[in-house]
Amino acid sequence: MNIQNCVERLVQAEVHQMPIEPLTDIFPSITVDDAYQIQLAQIQRKVANGAVIIGKKIGLTSKVMQKMFQVDEPDYGHLLDNMMYVDGDTVALGELIQPKIEFEIAFKLKKDLKGPGVTPLDVINATDYVVPAFEIIDSRIKDWQICFEDTVADNGSSAKAIIGGSPTRIEEIDLQHIGMVVYKNGDYFDSAAGAAVMGNPIRAVAWLANSLGKYDIGLHAGEMVLSGALSAAVPIENGDTFTAEFAHIGSVSASFQEKE
Repeated sequence: MNIQNCVERLVQAEVHQMPIEPLTDIFPSITVDDAYQIQLAQIQRKVANGAVIIGKKIGLTSKVMQKMFQVDEPDYGHLLDNMMYVDGDTVALGELIQPKIEFEIAFKLKKDLKGPGVTPLDVINATDYVVPAFEIIDSRIKDWQICFEDTVADNGSSAKAIIGGSPTRIEEIDLQHIGMVVYKNGDYFDSAAGAAVMGNPIRAVAWLANSLGKYDIGLHAGEMVLSGALSAAVPIENGDTFTAEFAHIGSVSASFQEKE
């Protein structure tokens, strides 16, 4: 298994917006551990070129998505400073290949978290505040024909994130029952509740801290953690505007254009 070969394939696909064949087809023996090593090597390369790690994202938190990928746990990826937008921004689609949008709750940490042994109570104590967020996922694998190892290697298929809302202390809300309504181009589109994310998004963050601990990686004070999608990912088309309104923690909105 040539880690650097896979890194080069994924980086070039992203730079040139030219998706590649699935790594699981090119290297049928690839393991989940191989895939995480590819992800880490890719992130290390980007950091060496000036990017800054500012957080992590969790994916595949719903049982439906796990069943689709024939796995029994979520995956994760890294958030870099050049991936981030704020509420109301316009995102340039020309930088992306086949983007989709997910609606999430983001955690801003005030204390470090590092597994093993991180509990939901530890997450509550380490959280500064929560806000609504979008994650823009995008596969560097052709036509989203991905297995679990493909999306892991591809940084959890992450591309961009938009942070919105009003920072809210986690002690003031019930994240399990928090409601969300999504509007697309001004029309009602979808709704969901926090329980869709592993029963409670707090559990997802605890899972992440413990999973990262296997690779001697921690979550750090000041980092942002996207805790997982409350509903299915939605393809984005030129001119789309999405708004997600969450009970108690505000809303997040973004527009998408071929050119910014």
